[in-house]
Amino acid sequence: MTDAARALSMLDLTSLGEDDCPDIVAALLNKAETPRGKVAAVCIWPRFVAQAKTALEGTGIRVATVANFPHGRPDIAAAVETTHQCVRDGADEVDVVWPYEAWLNGNRKAAGDLVAACKAECGDKAHLKVILETGRLQTASAIAGSSRDAIAAGADFIKTSTGKTRISATLEAAHIMLEAIRESGKPVGLKPSGGIRTTAQAAAYLRLADKIMGPDWATPETFRFGASSLLDALLATLDAGR
Repeated sequence: MTDAARALSMLDLTSLGEDDCPDIVAALLNKAETPRGKVAAVCIWPRFVAQAKTALEGTGIRVATVANFPHGRPDIAAAVETTHQCVRDGADEVDVVWPYEAWLNGNRKAAGDLVAACKAECGDKAHLKVILETGRLQTASAIAGSSRDAIAAGADFIKTSTGKTRISATLEAAHIMLEAIRESGKPVGLKPSGGIRTTAQAAAYLRLADKIMGPDWATPETFRFGASSLLDALLATLDAGR
């Protein structure tokens, strides 16, 4: 399978714009199944979960949404309330933002407690992806420590970024996160997100995962790309026969 085909099968096709509306979401959902294959999931605001669930019924494409987004405030009750509503509306996956500022300020328990509470709310109905916001954590030690703590709190995936900050996904952050996953020995996935727009960029992340985790590790169950414009680039590559 080519890099483009692999990446397409692992894509969380995303729309989290401030002006999103039902028509914008409908257009996104129509793009999720392509002549070259279908994406792994669509990621939209909580208010569109029910719409997406209905539209994608029977396709096998997952519905992902966000909680505590994008600021990662350490408000456990609010994050749990959003997660509860999303799961009730049919979300298959919830991407919750790690309270990175609280964690950096030494309140690591609150960060872990928020993830654990949201994971409990997901139960066996939805996977929980934890967005670390690595561009704000900045240092290798903070990214590694947050990765370990999020995994310990019950994250099913750890994710680089919201895509709402100046620095989003980087190969350096992904490397640190993959090492934390490997060292944990737990079945946790990785989701690079934010700023990944080309097939070459996607391929670099896949090669990194293959190197650290082994060539058979990265599948839609363990690896995702969070992106809005990457789909067009992947399709162009596939149509060109590359």
